Amino acid sequence: MPDGHARLQLPWYSARMNLYLRLILTLLRAWRLPRLQVGDTLERSLRVLPNDIDINGHMNNGRYLTIIDLMLVEYFVRVGFAGTIIKKGWRPMSGGSIISYRRGLDPFQQYTVRYRIDACDANWNYMRYEFLSGGKLCAAGYMKGAVVGKEGFVPNATSYGAMGQAPLAGELPQAVQHWLTAEKELMVSPW
Repeated sequence: MPDGHARLQLPWYSARMNLYLRLILTLLRAWRLPRLQVGDTLERSLRVLPNDIDINGHMNNGRYLTIIDLMLVEYFVRVGFAGTIIKKGWRPMSGGSIISYRRGLDPFQQYTVRYRIDACDANWNYMRYEFLSGGKLCAAGYMKGAVVGKEGFVPNATSYGAMGQAPLAGELPQAVQHWLTAEKELMVSPW
């Protein structure tokens, strides 16, 4: 090269390509599988791939949340929510996530991810997820998501109503209540 620096050439199968491939495969699988009802548990068996590994030789902590994003896409398609938000011109929005790790997942190790919507309030939906291997919990957490339109938040009563369903009733799980309290403190307390 004229400037004396070699240019890094990435193969076509880069990390970015892998994520797009996983997204496409997730969408294709979700459209073929039976519908789910809101509140049903989605369970998927996966294997730790070489590009999921960090320098410590186990699945990278960020990859857990990437897998959860893919589970969310499948869940949205299978409960009919993806079609509804596309028709209405709405967008899904993540508002945060909390995760705790207990056991690492090693290269090529098989694991199971469980995912479901556990609760909701006026605007937010709280989804619980778990990573298990050999019957043992490896990681668990919650994420929260909402729907937004041109005017801002789309209330859950409206978004669920557009699917012909009602939002999940009941109190927020205690773990979510604690998380929201901690989140409130975190977001108003500068260093």
